[in-house]
Order: sequence, then structure tokens, then C-alpha cells
Amino acid sequence: MKCFVTGANGFIGSRLVEKLSAEGHEVYCLIRSPEKFVALKGEHIHPVFGDLDNSSALLQGSKGCEVVYHLAAFAKPWPEDANLSYKINVEGTINLFEACLKNKVKKLIFTSSAAVFGPSDGQITDENAIRNTPFFNDYESTKAMAEKFALEFVSKGLPVVIVNPTRVFGPGPINESNSITRIIKLYQKGLWHIIPGNGTKIGNYVYIDDVIEGHLLAAKKGKSGERYILGGENLTFDQLFQSVSIITGKTRLLFHIPVWFMIILARIMELFARITGIPPLITPQWIRKYLHHWNLSSEKAIRHLGYKITPFEVGIMKTTTWLNNKA
Repeated sequence: MKCFVTGANGFIGSRLVEKLSAEGHEVYCLIRSPEKFVALKGEHIHPVFGDLDNSSALLQGSKGCEVVYHLAAFAKPWPEDANLSYKINVEGTINLFEACLKNKVKKLIFTSSAAVFGPSDGQITDENAIRNTPFFNDYESTKAMAEKFALEFVSKGLPVVIVNPTRVFGPGPINESNSITRIIKLYQKGLWHIIPGNGTKIGNYVYIDDVIEGHLLAAKKGKSGERYILGGENLTFDQLFQSVSIITGKTRLLFHIPVWFMIILARIMELFARITGIPPLITPQWIRKYLHHWNLSSEKAIRHLGYKITPFEVGIMKTTTWLNNKA
């Protein structure tokens, strides 16, 4: 089967390409430069040089494809260009949808984010949730916009299935999209000592292999126009670090840092970034998310796709083993 993958160099994208290649599919990857293509491992992998602005590259990559996986996105907390999130996450997505519609692609899997549903304060959030809080950052708002355009293209005849991963962790590039693995690595080295707020806020944490399998299941069983949360276990920050401590066998001194104080530090980093051009680790908009619970359900994906969840501690064990072997 011929597949086309955007965002092939990202955390989820690179693992998805490896999986598709291992299953013997012909995988065409949207790549901006030959240097980035070298990093992709596996057989049956082919480059399509260009980006989401390049209509000819999108037409070339999606031509004759049974499935297109759209994972390319701008998710950095501090863009140098304020319009970059919209340009990539919305306009770029529309460009791909148009190319796939022209090529009559059989199914397009659009990777959005569970963050579009908003906080779950006082409830468990599923795909039917109606957001009643403002978006915390441009990533959330542009992903939500792109989902609306996806449904417009469904009405035009393009079969789009939306998947919404939660907080993903596990082996892979340690970047903004894999921040939990970065924290685990720092914790192991004795360089992480922070628990946001009072430690009671809930987040949903999903192991990377589950997200990859969720994409494949969405391609096989997902219904056009539907959304599927690809998540894991719901844990408080205290529970998260307790599990990390148990699995790594390391006890570190951890401090509960008030969110208001973290916001002040983030503002200072943001000001420093504007002066130096060096991106901050995080911004106030992203930290404000930690004032809320993000309690999410993957029940729909479990029922309709056959999705399965790896226990959090098992995922942490696999991740720490990978980190140790990598060191």
C-alpha cells in the first residue's frame, strides 16, 4: 500500500514511518531537505521534497495513495513569527486537503490534539465535549480551526478521520512534542526538581506505541468525519513523579512550585527571548494550562477502533530502558 506522511521527522511521524515501513508499505515522506531524510530509518521509504506551501509536492506525494497521514504542525511554545502557527497548522493543512481531494485519496488521517477539547475541570472529557474556556495558545486554536476545515472537506467528499493524541511520551526525538521523556531524562540525572502547582492537577499520558497503533487503526476502521482521542492513563503530577521514582529507582528532592511563580519566570524568559532571539523553554500561555485538569477518555477509540492502552508504569519502564541504552 502506498502512503504519504507529512511531519515524518517529528516525534510521532518518525515512529509512524518506521512502523509503516516495517509492515512493507511504500511510504512517501514530505521532507524539506535531503539532510532530514537521512534521519528516517527503514525500507520502502521515499522522499518528496517540499513543505505544506508547495502544492506540486503535495500533489506528487498524495498521488495514488490509499492513506495520507498528516502530522506536520507547528507546536513550539514561542514562534519567532506570530503568524507561523496559522500558516502551517491551518493554511498548510488546507493545502494538503485540496491536493488529496484532487487525487481522490481514499482516507486521510489528520493528527490534531486532545488539547482542542479544553480542560476537563469537574468532568471526564470525550469527543462530544463542548469547549467553554478560551484557547491557551496558538497551537490549540489553530488545531481547532484546522479541524473545522477538515469537516468542510469531508462534505466535499474527502474521507478525513481526526485523531487527538494526549500528552505523548516514549522513545524518540526528545523535543517539544516529547517533553515528558525529556523530564524523565532530567529526573534520572538529578536535574529536575519541580512539580507544577500543588501536584493535584490531572493530565492524560499516552505511550508512543499506542499513538502509532491508534493511527493505523484509524486508517483501517476510522469513520470519515469522526474524532478519536488517543490517550492513556489520567494521573496527577504527584502520581506521575511517584511512578517515575518507583520505575527509575531514584528518589529526588521535588518542590511544588506555585503556578503564579512559574508564570512570572516564564514572562522573564519570554522577555529575555525577545532581546536575544533564544526561544524560551515555556511561555505563560502554556503554563496556565497547569491550572486545570485534563482528564480524558479514550473509550470511543477503544470501542470503535480496538485501541489499547499501555499502563503508564509499563510505558515509563520502556522509556527509561531506552534512555539508559541510549546514554
